[in-house]
Amino acid sequence: MRQKRSKSYRKQMLVYNHAFKFRAPYQIIVDHEIVEVADHSGIDLVKYLKNTVQDEVKPMITQCCMQKLYESKNQSAISLAKNFERRRCGHKDQAIDPYDCIDSIIDIKGQNKHRYVVCTQSIDLRRKLRHIPGVPLLYMNRSVMIMEPLSNSSDAKQKQFEQSKLSGGLNDIKAGKLVKGGNSTGEAEKEKAGAKRKRGPKEPNPLSMKKKKPTAGDNKQEEGPKKKRRRKHGNKNSEDKQDDGAEDNTDNGAQPSENLEENQSEEKGTRDELEVGNDSD
Repeated sequence: MRQKRSKSYRKQMLVYNHAFKFRAPYQIIVDHEIVEVADHSGIDLVKYLKNTVQDEVKPMITQCCMQKLYESKNQSAISLAKNFERRRCGHKDQAIDPYDCIDSIIDIKGQNKHRYVVCTQSIDLRRKLRHIPGVPLLYMNRSVMIMEPLSNSSDAKQKQFEQSKLSGGLNDIKAGKLVKGGNSTGEAEKEKAGAKRKRGPKEPNPLSMKKKKPTAGDNKQEEGPKKKRRRKHGNKNSEDKQDDGAEDNTDNGAQPSENLEENQSEEKGTRDELEVGNDSD
């Protein structure tokens, strides 16, 4: 593959990855005609698909396309198609046209819900699928596999997706994200605004609710067996010793005062005796 074409295919797949949420391995629906072309040219179809989308692929074929190969009785093409995963289309009892079958599994309410890549040689089928946004289209031109450029519907959807991200703002995390059904968040918000809001019973404020009072049984279980207190004898002895020391100090302080009183009384007695002797003289 040429470098210029490879670069353009890489850019296209990045658009499908970001705007339409495609992820590897890519699921590629192949029709019976592309299998016959690959078998006739002797090319490795899986390798060509990998080189075109530039990532891992998972080729798939519908039951109606397999039925068309059985009718052709081309054993080499049938053995090649049996290597691919069988995609159930719901037409097992009565097979329909392979192109209508592929259109029915791709076009689901105007969207490529399962994110399939379509590889087909039918020009009419490719023209139909161009109106569905987000459908990569592949086909074989001689021995070269070609990816069609973005269709008008895919380009418009991609621009809408980018615009929703810009209008949503940088601080809005959900801006530009796809929701279920393929619509952007801007369309989803409009739909929610149009629908009536259902109001149900509100729950009470937990701060205004009273706490449950514990019952007698709960208190008993919480209390459990009481622990016995132990006396600290070492502290008591130290306290007694401190008290005894204080009493001794008070006794020692009282002795000097009593001796002074006795001395004073003796001095008074001697003075009285001297006074009496003087009067007698």
